[in-house]
Amino acid sequence: MNLNLKKPIAFFDLEATGLNIAKDRIVEIAIQKIYPSGKRESYVKKINPTIPIPIETSEIHGIYDIDVIDAPTFKDVAEEIKEFIGNADLAGYNSNRYDVPLLIEEFYRAGVDFALSERKTIDVQNIFYKMEQRTLSAAYKFYCEKEIENAHTAEADINATVEVLEAQLDRYDELENDIDFLSEFSTMGGKSLDFAQRIALNDNDEPIINFGKHKGKTVKEVFKKEPGYYSWIMNADFSYDTKKHFEKLWKEYKG
Repeated sequence: MNLNLKKPIAFFDLEATGLNIAKDRIVEIAIQKIYPSGKRESYVKKINPTIPIPIETSEIHGIYDIDVIDAPTFKDVAEEIKEFIGNADLAGYNSNRYDVPLLIEEFYRAGVDFALSERKTIDVQNIFYKMEQRTLSAAYKFYCEKEIENAHTAEADINATVEVLEAQLDRYDELENDIDFLSEFSTMGGKSLDFAQRIALNDNDEPIINFGKHKGKTVKEVFKKEPGYYSWIMNADFSYDTKKHFEKLWKEYKG
């Protein structure tokens, strides 16, 4: 089943130096942009992360320091990537928890404004987990009856992700071929302000802390009783996206 689109959607996959969104860097990005007409465009680029790639990470995705020594940095191609994505919605596999926030981090570091407010995000992994509870390789075999060739390369993984979502739409009658529906359905857990889900929203749509010793308390309450908590957040190992939302709430409450 082909996707029912009102605007373009960009499926993307990142290979990086590691899994720490705040500290690690992209080493390869692959994007497949699908238009409402069915037209598809691809963008694949190796990126010099400007930091060493741990050998154990290279052994997983096959990209070593020598492979990216002459590649552009993310800052060099940030505008190019932004232009390629355009106004498209975003989709990927484990993308809400990893790829989207890591991409946003890189845009922040490059000084490029990349707005998410007008975009829907679809995480194919979350749909899969809700339906079958497995991995991308298993999902590809289960839904498409194929093995992924060159698994853990960004381009192979993202091509498989597109096929899996299309096969999911064919298999499950309860899945609507609608980006708004798929975006909401593929969101795990409750509502949150940031992609790392450090700031959730309670039943009254009040921002609450979603981790650590203050988990479940409203941000407003914590800032009032423990003002130093804000400083700790801003100096701790959280993503720019999370810090940006905390900063906005701090200014709102202190204003």
